[in-house]
Amino acid sequence: MINKEVLCALGIEGVIVNVGRGAIVDEKELVRFLVHEEIGGAGLDVFENEPHVPEELFALDNVVLSPHKAVHTTEFFQSSNELMLAYLEAFFSNKPLLTPHTGGEEFELVPRV
Repeated sequence: MINKEVLCALGIEGVIVNVGRGAIVDEKELVRFLVHEEIGGAGLDVFENEPHVPEELFALDNVVLSPHKAVHTTEFFQSSNELMLAYLEAFFSNKPLLTPHTGGEEFELVPRV
């Protein structure tokens, strides 16, 4: 999606922020644009060949690199804990689970007693 044409259109004032998927940006072109200062900068926490980050990016002042933290938020952990407790309560009360398995084969993780 973000290729040479898009990078050219952004120009020296443009900044790319990619926190989605590494493959949506032509990484080789992005690195070339950044190294030659043909784009303003980049903020990246995903890469084309994770966990490998292009070495050239580490030396650039116009790049911010971060580990991918898509789901690592306070809200995510709170809702995950609430869901886990609801699952345990449903299971031990012999009630249907909140989000039943719908992926084809039926299975039970723990036999009911």
